[in-house]
Amino acid sequence: MLKKEIEIILNEPHDAQQLVLNEAERFNVVDCGRRWGKSALAVNLLSEPAMDGHPVGYFTPTYKLLDGTYNECLLALDPIIKRKNEHQFIELITGGRIEFWSLENQLAGRSRKYKRAIVDEAAFVKGLWKLWTESIRATLSDLKGDAWFLSTPRGKNDFHKLFLRGKNNTPNWKSWQMSTYTNPYIDKEEIDDAKADLPELAFMQEYMAEFNENIANPFGSEHIQKCTKPLSGKDAMYYGIDLAKSVDWTVIVGLDIDGNVAHLQRFQKDWQQTRETIRNIPKHKPIFIDSTGVGDAIVEDLQRYFNNMTGFKYTSTSKQQLMESLASAIHKGEIGFPECAIKDELEIFEYLFTSTGVRYSAPAGFHDDCVNALALANKCRIENKGAGQYYYV
Repeated sequence: MLKKEIEIILNEPHDAQQLVLNEAERFNVVDCGRRWGKSALAVNLLSEPAMDGHPVGYFTPTYKLLDGTYNECLLALDPIIKRKNEHQFIELITGGRIEFWSLENQLAGRSRKYKRAIVDEAAFVKGLWKLWTESIRATLSDLKGDAWFLSTPRGKNDFHKLFLRGKNNTPNWKSWQMSTYTNPYIDKEEIDDAKADLPELAFMQEYMAEFNENIANPFGSEHIQKCTKPLSGKDAMYYGIDLAKSVDWTVIVGLDIDGNVAHLQRFQKDWQQTRETIRNIPKHKPIFIDSTGVGDAIVEDLQRYFNNMTGFKYTSTSKQQLMESLASAIHKGEIGFPECAIKDELEIFEYLFTSTGVRYSAPAGFHDDCVNALALANKCRIENKGAGQYYYV
């Protein structure tokens, strides 16, 4: 019986990617600029061992970031896919299997055996060093697998620490620093335009892949750390609410009279449950709530119940003012927040200069719901500071 040959066409590596593949060791760190092509490289790195019948694992900081690579693998491997489970695994007729993990899941990769593990957007993974040494590394032992860490830099964090292993000639480790200019498919004029628009340090980090302090962050790592403190035991006086959009979270933040977080809820519920949760806030307390888009109708409904609820619409101008006010409060030490999702989001939040002004948001694929709710609570605090005294009565 004749066997049918099936041709699988993967991405053709450009010269810089091919250099990385040629020089690879067992543990590899690719520090690259935006649009360098790390996603295309990741698809190849996942597909090749899986086609040879091996299990491989793909890890990202959030569930959102799994989508692109999962879909690209589906497209590339479609003729030989045996079965699949959306955003969880792809199993091939060769016996190979690609498993997709968000590191938001604390059990990601536990008890698995992999021929290859890839950590994408590694610079954005909280506690990357610990996750690597205590969890992901063990998945490679049985099959003597290799590992790849791919990312644009984000300050001098654990990704930088791993990068230095390859640069310092640690046995079995190799690191590369690849600027966006080394991708021949990106017009050099486009990169030059970005250089003209961005602050120098931001350009060096985002396009030249240089490890600097995280200068694209408006709050500053040192200031964030100084404002980190336990959840306040005092009553919450000023509230900020960011309503969920799509796969995001609804977040309620309440600040006490001193500006410290005293109330924090982060949840994903339907509208009926969300409304009931919000209505647990004392109805006389001042509240600033996101009223952008679908939030407008929701806010109108809630305003019939609360005595002092103000809707806030996000525009490029209003969000810039909101975030600059929050940055000022953090720099002055006027607010405090616990070691939790708030701090995590503050640390990766960024601003970018665009043709229409400054855009404040989380990087693509990440959440900023806690930052938005904290910023709204801070605005509520500023605008109701004097009036807040009589709420103790």
